Amino acid sequence: MFGATLDSTFFPGIPQIFDDLRTEVATYRDISIEFYIVSGGLEEVILGSSVVAQHFDGVYGCQFGEDESTGEVRHVKRCVTFTEKTRFLFEIHKGISAEDSKTQPHLVNEFIKEEARRVPFEQMIYVGDGLTDVPCFSLVNKNNGVTFGVFQRGHESAKQAFQRFLATDRVKSLYSPDYREDADLGAMLRAAVASTATRVALQGHRPV
Repeated sequence: MFGATLDSTFFPGIPQIFDDLRTEVATYRDISIEFYIVSGGLEEVILGSSVVAQHFDGVYGCQFGEDESTGEVRHVKRCVTFTEKTRFLFEIHKGISAEDSKTQPHLVNEFIKEEARRVPFEQMIYVGDGLTDVPCFSLVNKNNGVTFGVFQRGHESAKQAFQRFLATDRVKSLYSPDYREDADLGAMLRAAVASTATRVALQGHRPV
């Protein structure tokens, strides 16, 4: 499966950071951490990665519709765009699983009292590497969550675009994609998770 080839291409610090963050959160009573991918890429390719299968609780991506008798691709079943990404954050927020999202996409419109929503936005930490992530940055920032903008060296156009959003406070930070403990992004993510877990513990309610 093509998705399995992704495992040799991840940035430094992946997948170690997932175990590190779980270890950090495990020091707090009754608090857990979950990982999700919200992507404009093909969901089936992403799911082919063993790292994703091992560490992520849900994947939201583009899907093709297939002919059941031949397995051939017939149409685009789901396309994840700028604003569509925010929809999946609302599903996570309300406690709608990735599987239910596929079969019952209308569930996101169901009314759920704020205090009953499973993952408060203020407990979300969002990492994005493209302009399609800007609406999610805005949503999470507005609701007191934490966001990290990431850009690859050599992708100067993306970096310059992110810098424009930094000036308007839509993007809070900008880092190179290095998730190791001694790298800027890796250290800040670990600190953000520890800070969020401490805040939740002090408040004495729902998990990260």
